[in-house]
Amino acid sequence: MPNRIKSIFFFGFFIVCISDVSAQCAMCRAVLESGSDTSAAEGINNGIVYLMAIPYVLVGVVFYAVYKKLRSS
Repeated sequence: MPNRIKSIFFFGFFIVCISDVSAQCAMCRAVLESGSDTSAAEGINNGIVYLMAIPYVLVGVVFYAVYKKLRSS
């Protein structure tokens, strides 16, 4: 049970400590921010962050499934 509490604590800690992420390259940022509409730049930035995060989530799910499978046998 203490390991589960530690896991929940660290997961909560990382969720709370997530800061604003800038994922654009310098050229994309310069082109998008040169215009007057910054909502396009924010949308592109969010899209890049989502595309970056999805493979990590999928790999984490696969490793968790393998861990549970090996742990149960």
